[in-house]
Amino acid sequence: MNDQGTFWLPPAHSTVAAETDALFYFIYWISVLLFVGVVAATLFFFIRYRRRKSPDYTINPHNNTLEITWTVIPTILVFVVFIWGFRGYINLSIAPKDALEIKVTAQKWFWSFDYPAGATTVNELVVPVGKPVKLLASSQDVIHCFYVPEFRVKRDVLPNRYTILWFEATAVGDYQIFCAEYCGTKHSEMLAKVRVVTDVEYNAWLDANANIGAGLAPEEFGAKLYTGKACVTCHSVDGKPGTGPTFLGVFGHEVQLADGSKIVVDENYVRESILQPQAKVVAGYQPVMPTFQGILKDREIDALIAYIKTLKK
Repeated sequence: MNDQGTFWLPPAHSTVAAETDALFYFIYWISVLLFVGVVAATLFFFIRYRRRKSPDYTINPHNNTLEITWTVIPTILVFVVFIWGFRGYINLSIAPKDALEIKVTAQKWFWSFDYPAGATTVNELVVPVGKPVKLLASSQDVIHCFYVPEFRVKRDVLPNRYTILWFEATAVGDYQIFCAEYCGTKHSEMLAKVRVVTDVEYNAWLDANANIGAGLAPEEFGAKLYTGKACVTCHSVDGKPGTGPTFLGVFGHEVQLADGSKIVVDENYVRESILQPQAKVVAGYQPVMPTFQGILKDREIDALIAYIKTLKK
């Protein structure tokens, strides 16, 4: 297992990475050898058969042996690469039966994860080390792509259907998740982390997050959700404009909408904006906010409303 990385590849920290890397370097070195061979032959022919006043060479007839050789060898290499790659593709597409299944939802511009015990996270995938993890992924809007370089896993995430990928992390640590399919203006900011922990830490985390918010006042819980559910990405709490309107001092005040009408920001408006963000768009802002339908529970929406109420100028 490559724990340090190479010039071409980052460190390898999954059980499937070694085979993927082996195929990559097989293709790489075959390409290097072919390149060197072609360049060397070209130089040889250039010098050996350059134009002379008195040619001392003769034109040879067609060479069947040579033609068969340069046809058969590349064909064999193509079949080797195909079979090797297809075997790896099937391996990555069929998760082990005992894999831990986690639901992944992609939308502009963040990732959310739903765990078997009821816990949910945004932009952080927490998994145990040494255990297969099956990701059942779908998109709420456009095509995204789930990509973790250190695990050598990459799969398009499509709207209106599920795609499946799996991995088994081999080392505790944090690993970067990228969206590898252009999905809009904040594509480059659609980043998340895989946090790989021990079994004991994972079970403790799962127990704690299955009842997240327990014992907290609604506004305190809402403040945690503001960061944890990625509201901070587009909405400030200090009055500065962002992709979306600031939350500072907005509750109880009138705002103008894109259609020219006006509305008072109350509990119903905030709830509707979370679940149906395109219904009433504030003037001066683009209708780019994704829906949180199915991502936020009623208790969490109530907590966010309570937190917004506290943000007074």
